[in-house]
Amino acid sequence: MKHLVVLTGAGMSAESGIKTFRDADGLWEGHDVMEVATPQGFAANPRLVLDFYNQRRRQLFEVKPNQAHFDLAELEKNYKVSIITQNVDDLHERAGSTQVTHLHGELLKVRSTYNETDILEWKTDLLLGDTCKLGYQLRPHIVWFGEDVPMIEKAFDICETADLLAIIGTSMQVYPAAGLMHYVPQNTPTYFIDPKPNIASQNNLTVISETATVGVRRMMGLI
Repeated sequence: MKHLVVLTGAGMSAESGIKTFRDADGLWEGHDVMEVATPQGFAANPRLVLDFYNQRRRQLFEVKPNQAHFDLAELEKNYKVSIITQNVDDLHERAGSTQVTHLHGELLKVRSTYNETDILEWKTDLLLGDTCKLGYQLRPHIVWFGEDVPMIEKAFDICETADLLAIIGTSMQVYPAAGLMHYVPQNTPTYFIDPKPNIASQNNLTVISETATVGVRRMMGLI
C-alpha cells in the first residue's frame, strides 16, 4: 500500500468557516499575533490570551469538517495516509482520518506551564486558576511564535517514507514546516492544491489551482 503524506494548512479548514491564521492586515481575529500567540504575550496578559483561545475553541464546536476532510479520510481505504497539519482544529479527526500529526498544537488540549509534557484534553473554557496536578497554571496546547515545534522530528520521519505528497491550503513558506518538503524522497509525485498557487506545475509537481474541496477530489482522480 502506497504511503500518501498530506501537508495541510489554513486553507484546508477555510471552507468549514475557520478563518485563516492571519488576515491580510497581519491580525488574527482582530488581535496582534504578538499579543495572543507568544510566550511574552501570555506573560503580559494571560487573561486576554486565555479568552482569545476560549473563543477559538467555542468556534470549533460550531463548524464541521468539509468534503476535503472526508475525502482524505476516504483515501485510507486504498493508501496509508499520514496527515501533517499546521492547523490546531480537530476537523481531520472528526472526518475520520486516523493518522494526524499537529505541528502547531491542538485547541482541544491544554498543558501545564511547568511541564510541557503534562497535556490534558480540554473542551470547555480555560480560566486563570485552572491548574495542573502540581498547582501550576494551565495554558493552551498551542505552539506560539518563538517556541520549539515538538512534533517536527516525527514529521520529518513521516516525510522520508512518502510515495506520494499532497500539499493543501498552505504556501509552505513558514519554517520549520516549509522544510518538510526537503525530507520527501526525490522525484516523489507531488500535488499542490491552492486557489492562488505561488508555483507552477513542473516535472513531478502537479499544481491544482482550486480550493481544498474541489482540489482534493480532482487529485483523487489523478493518483
